[in-house]
Amino acid sequence: MIVAAVRPVGWFAAPAEAGGRQRTHAAAAAFTLLEILLALALLALLAGATVSISANVVGNNSASAEDQFWKALNEARKEALTSQQDVSLSFDDKADTFVVQNGAETKTFAVTASNSKGVKDKLTVGFLPAQATNSLIVVGGEAVETQTLPAVTLYADGTSTPFRVQFRRGGAAHIIAIDPWTCTEVLEGKK
Repeated sequence: MIVAAVRPVGWFAAPAEAGGRQRTHAAAAAFTLLEILLALALLALLAGATVSISANVVGNNSASAEDQFWKALNEARKEALTSQQDVSLSFDDKADTFVVQNGAETKTFAVTASNSKGVKDKLTVGFLPAQATNSLIVVGGEAVETQTLPAVTLYADGTSTPFRVQFRRGGAAHIIAIDPWTCTEVLEGKK
């Protein structure tokens, strides 16, 4: 009786190449240089996306009071122009939010209550008349105006009540004058 020799699956004898080497099935299954480079490029893209996403999640994405003010002011002006109605903009001290009121519709813009070091400071935002008044007090060595407006109005033609906005966090006050025609910051000329 003759018994056939058992060979491993996938092994076969291929014709010999020049130089006497045998070609096997394993040589046909190798990756090309192009495939390896594409795989490395995809891995680099995924790593870059992961790093940028995690930096946004871990990083401080909190919006400053001024940033939120400008967003709220632009939204209020847009609402006034599109609805052709007067829109009011105010600041809620208890919730630390800017409030855009258009009839029954209300939009809020929250402000972060902590400073750059992560410490909670009391934030005070006040809308002031366009002209400086004599209602000043000294807080922490800086003059702070006390006569504020409860809200400002943005009209249907895109203009607003003449006003200034005062930001105060931890004693220091910062005042920005707003142009009533364009609702942008009034830039002071050189003297």
